[in-house]
Amino acid sequence: MNVVAFRHFYNYHFAQNRQLLDDYVAQLSAAQFVQAVDYSLGSVRNQLVHLMSVDEAWFSGLRGVEFPEMLDPNNFPDLATLRTYWANVEATMRQYLANLQDADLQTKPLDGEDENLIVWQVLLQVVNHGTDHRAQILRLCHDFGIKTSSQDYIFYVYEHPEA
Repeated sequence: MNVVAFRHFYNYHFAQNRQLLDDYVAQLSAAQFVQAVDYSLGSVRNQLVHLMSVDEAWFSGLRGVEFPEMLDPNNFPDLATLRTYWANVEATMRQYLANLQDADLQTKPLDGEDENLIVWQVLLQVVNHGTDHRAQILRLCHDFGIKTSSQDYIFYVYEHPEA
């Protein structure tokens, strides 16, 4: 593995996050966005905030910045507020990835319970975690009557052969 491959994989991650918001979550009413559901973390909003919060936390650790507190879903009353915050999280992640070198992938930058994790393992975890929660959100959107589609990585590759 090398940083070029990780940058490509994160382009997939970011594209899937945007597609989720633009193509599916944007179709939800304001009430559906925050509606409590008895599944995983609850509402679509809660799932999205969790996904964004975890991305931010792991990349804070990778950057040597203290892990932030998990975000409070109540601070994101609507999709527009969430999009604004998430754009900043993504920009920070992209900046980290742009400066990442192949040798960095083998380092152990974290402390505490995560001290034995290697950068490449964390990078894989973040995208894998995103895939899991996007699938859960797609299910919730489906339950609200929205037609959803696959988020398989291979379809991203087919659509982006230059990547």
